[in-house]
Amino acid sequence: MTVKQLRAFLAVAQTLSFTQACERLHLSQPALSLAIKGLEETLGGPLLIRSTRSVRLTPEGETLLLLAKRLLADWDNTEELLRQRFTLQLGRVALAAMPSVACNRLPSALRRFRERFPRVNVTVHDVINEEVIDMVRRQQVELGIAFEPETREGIDFLPLFDDTFVAVLPPDSPSATVDSIDWKTLLAHDFITLQRPSMVRILLEQTLARRHAELPVAFESHQLATVGRMVASGLGVSAVPTLCREQMHELGARCVPLYEPQICRTVGVVVSAGQELSIAARALFEVLQTTLCEPS
Repeated sequence: MTVKQLRAFLAVAQTLSFTQACERLHLSQPALSLAIKGLEETLGGPLLIRSTRSVRLTPEGETLLLLAKRLLADWDNTEELLRQRFTLQLGRVALAAMPSVACNRLPSALRRFRERFPRVNVTVHDVINEEVIDMVRRQQVELGIAFEPETREGIDFLPLFDDTFVAVLPPDSPSATVDSIDWKTLLAHDFITLQRPSMVRILLEQTLARRHAELPVAFESHQLATVGRMVASGLGVSAVPTLCREQMHELGARCVPLYEPQICRTVGVVVSAGQELSIAARALFEVLQTTLCEPS
């Protein structure tokens, strides 16, 4: 059966008139008759009883009438749903982002996306860097925002900007007013950091290990907000990506450029290698490219 044949049959069955059905479908009578004949041949028997004055349905035609209404309604609904998705009048996209991005830069990008595509739903998974990449590999999300991975097996990485780490200090610290601070001075204080397997923690440890130094960890937390609040309360110092600077300031801490060594890592969008993105995901990626610029 074809959709054209079903529409022809439904028009005749509802009007019980070939003339009225032709007018409804804008078809010639021979074309309509050919569609009905093809449908009957496909199914193996007559659906209509025709005379010079009337058209009636056979019992099989009555059965098909109920089914044809349902099938065509489903077809039309599916067609409209896909049309809305292709034109971004409707849609859904899942995104995973590491906390330093999800809590700081991402909301402004999502606001811009929402302004352009108000009926597209976005699900955000706020997870650690490693889980972002795993969710993309398992195709649980279409897009991920993470630090550049060391290996790219099964994924593609599209760089957005480079981010450097800054020192996080209590507001009453003498170092909070300087232009910059070195690691040796920072590590003289109790250190507050994220718990493993946070990529921020791993980057700090790997960089300092190359300098034969260790983090003097006094407090650990899974949440950046908790780290910032602890620093603001005078419990110690920390180091976070520049992405988090505004968040740290809102929590009451102060951020200062950090050097010797300077830790820098590329942030970008992670996608599954070889997977075609949905229309909604491509639109969101374009907004991320234009919005998630390098922090000032």
